[in-house]
This record gives sequence, C-alpha cells and structure tokens, in this order.
Amino acid sequence: MTGSSQPPILKARGITKSFGGFRAVNDISLDLAASEILGVIGPNGAGKSTLFNLLAGALPVDAGSIHLAGKDLTKARPEARILSGLGRTFQIPRPFPRMTVLENVMTAAQNQLGEGLFSALIAPRQVAAQERTNVVRARDILDFVSLSHLEDQPAAVLSGGQRKLLELARVLMAEPKLILLDEPAAGVNPALLDLIIDRIHAINKLGIAILLIEHNMEMIARLCPRVIVMAAGKSLAEGAPEEVTRRADVIDVYLEGMPA
Repeated sequence: MTGSSQPPILKARGITKSFGGFRAVNDISLDLAASEILGVIGPNGAGKSTLFNLLAGALPVDAGSIHLAGKDLTKARPEARILSGLGRTFQIPRPFPRMTVLENVMTAAQNQLGEGLFSALIAPRQVAAQERTNVVRARDILDFVSLSHLEDQPAAVLSGGQRKLLELARVLMAEPKLILLDEPAAGVNPALLDLIIDRIHAINKLGIAILLIEHNMEMIARLCPRVIVMAAGKSLAEGAPEEVTRRADVIDVYLEGMPA
C-alpha cells in the first residue's frame, strides 16, 4: 500500500532474487505514490541493495513484476528504465573525476542529438541549440544543489558530501519520475547533511517520488512518513518509523546484525 490516496507511480509485486540456494530478495511488494518518500531500512545483508539493483535493472528478477507510471519495466534494460523516468544514485558516488562538475551533470541529459554521428553531421545547428539548452538547465540544477560555485572545477576536488549533491544533480538532469537514493547520508558531514535533506524534500515537492535506503535513523525520521523494514530478504514490517522501530521483532533483527 502507498501512504497516499494517489495511484502508485511505482508498483512492484512479488520481487524475488536468488543467488544459488540463497534467496536475497524474497517476494517483496511495494507501492509508491509520486508525492511520497518511502524509506527502506534493515540490518546489513537484509537485501536492500539487491532490491535496488532489481528495480534499476542492474540485476534481472527471478520472479515478480515492476511497473513505473503504468509501464511494465520488469524485463527492461537499465538505460530503458532511465528513459522511462527511473533514476538512481549510489552509496559511493561515481563522478567522472577529470571532468568538470558542470560536464558531469550534462552527461546525464537524455536523448542528446550530438551522441549520434549522423545527427551531428546533418543537423549541427540543432545539436548546438540542444547543447546550449542543456548547459542552461545543468547550471540551474547546480544552483539548486548549491554547487554553482564549483561548476568549472574537476569533480575530483569535491568532498564526500558535495559528491552526494553532484549525484543528485546528475539524476535530476535525466528528468526522473522516481529516484532510488542509496544511503545519501553515508560519509557526509552534519552541515551538508542538512542541505541534502532539504534538497530531497524540495525534489519530492516537485512531484518526484523517492525510495530511500538509509542507516541514519535521524535522516529517516526527518524524511520518511513510512518505512519498510527488510530482514533476510523479506519485508518484516511497514509503517511510521517511530512505530516500526519499537517493534520487538525489528529490534531483534537489528541486534542480531550487531557484532558480539
């Protein structure tokens, strides 16, 4: 169920994935409305990252279905999912270190005419016009994530938190309907964490749905009215963060994942 009366923009049913005899994701179903930020929490090894890989198309599902805005993406390749509006960030950001911050954002623009040799040869004016439009849009996005002052710097100079903001900028350049955010708080100092939380709220207010994996429970509490708790590949609990984290079975799975 979604936490909204709106129809779900993401509808996943019975998602399952095994590696040999180990079932990493076991019959997970979820709905997510465009107005929602939904958290996915659980101990290490619960299957959260595998679930993201299945939704993004990095791994094929063994069973189940994935629909985005009514479109069946179950067997679609990752690039087709991006074109359909499914964006993703990574726990460890992957910028092009020698390219400028602005160039990094522009690489995420979809359907660029200049990527095709034929278009570049027969329609150079259209290619140049699109390039100018993309530059303006990329600069607007950099301003939105407070990285405008670094647009001409190589991405290699960015701090960990700034790289997280650059990841957000790149995914926004692809015009997503849904963003899978993988631990946006990891390795981020408190000052930038507040900015990242604020920008995630602002992105969601634009009508972009957010599915969020995060271990930082303060961030989860500030962002997510609803969470799903995963354990051993299954959905263990669902509800408001302050409610599910008080459940004895949820506390037990977290304690089991802690070192002795």
